Amino acid sequence: QVQLVESGGGLVQPGGSLRLSCTAGSTNIFRLYAMGWYRQAPGKQRELVANIASGGSTNYADSVKGRFTISRDNAKNTVYLQMNSLKPEDTAVYYCNAKPPLGSTSWGQGTQVTVSS
Repeated sequence: QVQLVESGGGLVQPGGSLRLSCTAGSTNIFRLYAMGWYRQAPGKQRELVANIASGGSTNYADSVKGRFTISRDNAKNTVYLQMNSLKPEDTAVYYCNAKPPLGSTSWGQGTQVTVSS
């Protein structure tokens, strides 16, 4: 497994923006990992927000399409989630996920995103 450290969460007003970052340590094959962002709101199941394959193809939940963008910088072992036009229903703990070509999936510790006026 690889250690994942997330950052960038916080409190933002509706309509605002945040950028989450997730940096992977202890690996020199980050470029081969499929990376994803998930979120879990209170009382709800964890759900996929977006993911990006090693080749760069992306996939988004319908609820965030057109507002969120996932990207990666393999030189920095980092995946980003740019979140624009945030809504109160985006409030959740956001988790980074890393799937290597072989081996176990890793999760970050989570970062809180709160959208409120």
